[in-house]
Amino acid sequence: MSIAAVILAAGASRRMGRPKQLLELDGESLVHRAARIALQAGCDPAIVVLGHHAEAVGAALSGLPCAKTINMDWAEGMASSIRTGIAAVPQHATAALLLACDQPAVDADFLRTLIKEYRLEPERIAAASYAGAVGIPALFPRRCFEALKGLAGDRGARALLEDADVLSLPLLGGEMDIDTIIDYEAMQRRMEQS
Repeated sequence: MSIAAVILAAGASRRMGRPKQLLELDGESLVHRAARIALQAGCDPAIVVLGHHAEAVGAALSGLPCAKTINMDWAEGMASSIRTGIAAVPQHATAALLLACDQPAVDADFLRTLIKEYRLEPERIAAASYAGAVGIPALFPRRCFEALKGLAGDRGARALLEDADVLSLPLLGGEMDIDTIIDYEAMQRRMEQS
């Protein structure tokens, strides 16, 4: 049962004012970290969806055996990146793990646990739960790929997660993502203290 990772890294980071994919935590860019933990969790392949700042973000993946695909419609929002990533998933993959690079609470152990739970019920969507909702990272079986390819706008896969019987796994700190420089500085302080 091969699971592909689709790492969403095409956005313009408007609230940040610079590409958040290239921000570093513990000396590693966020995009590199997301691809690394997907690979460590056993995803094959790990597909990084690039868009705005594609050249610089792609260069930050140096040394990792991941695939890259370009979302030419990145300005539309997250749905276009999901469509682009799902279209790049090879035929042998039975599921796709969607994840973003701006969720520092996600680590390889959490992804391995999510994959393990999914494999127990491979027809269900498995997703992280935090802040009273379910969200990414989320594992979608191949039967969901057409619905993912039909998404539009900046809402992402949340509609699919809300309407499905989802196997949810609590993610402590999952509500923390890095959208602004204030978020980034707070995360740096938090990591220094731990």
